[in-house]
Amino acid sequence: MIIDVHSHAWEYPAHFNDDFRRQARRARAGTEVDLTVRYEEYRATVPPDTRTIVFGGKARLSGLWVDDDYVARYVAAHPDTLIGFMSIDPTQEGWQRELEHAHQGLGLRGIKLLSMYAGFRPDERRLDPLWQYATRHRLPVLLHTGTTFISQAPLECTLPRHLDAVAIRFPEVKIIMAHLGHPYEGECVVTIRKHPNVYADISALHYRPFQLYHSLMLVQEYGVWDKVLFGTDYPFTTVNATLNGLRSLNDLTKGTGLPRLNEAALEAMIHRDSLTLLGLQ
Repeated sequence: MIIDVHSHAWEYPAHFNDDFRRQARRARAGTEVDLTVRYEEYRATVPPDTRTIVFGGKARLSGLWVDDDYVARYVAAHPDTLIGFMSIDPTQEGWQRELEHAHQGLGLRGIKLLSMYAGFRPDERRLDPLWQYATRHRLPVLLHTGTTFISQAPLECTLPRHLDAVAIRFPEVKIIMAHLGHPYEGECVVTIRKHPNVYADISALHYRPFQLYHSLMLVQEYGVWDKVLFGTDYPFTTVNATLNGLRSLNDLTKGTGLPRLNEAALEAMIHRDSLTLLGLQ
């Protein structure tokens, strides 16, 4: 079985403002990526037993807002394959009510935070009620970490090091740092090594293969393959494209003296039972 821990549910462009869409052309070397989500199209790119964590996103600063009700309806249409996470923007009034409604009313089973896109740091004390709620109800929290194409989104808010303070204060929460924190992979790797309940996913990295090779070599050298989870970031890319990219990384070493990634560890990451790790089974 493959667990894709990082996939989106939204209507494009309805859930985005014009500024976000204009800036999104920088996401892939000047070409506007089609961010339309189509469930059947996604399923056509996955092995049959794949299960997927999906979320929308809330970040008023950057022009993205997907109501949790939309995500809950999307999941309810495909309950055998999808697991829904809520999104929270703690810079907006009423976020604690939204958190409770999404969990207790809609049955969403985890939290997605877009710290940089919304303009907050995850270790701010005003977020303590969120981390306390996640601790009480055993909700995993997945955060965007790393780069962005949105100019008003502060890079300071996305640094993986900020999750160190969170994990010290709230050690029971299962935390996933998206995209291996790229281009801050070093910070990400040392943080997931340090904290038993902190993980990272490899979503949306395979189309920068030399960077991903170096990132996973850090994972290998620090001995934290067991803390890395499979994810795609659909609709930015797909499961099969990600699998092909991962399994081609060692081709970069042919004819060189570069070390090879441990292919058994790579396959174990691809097939990791992330749902059990995150308490979602």
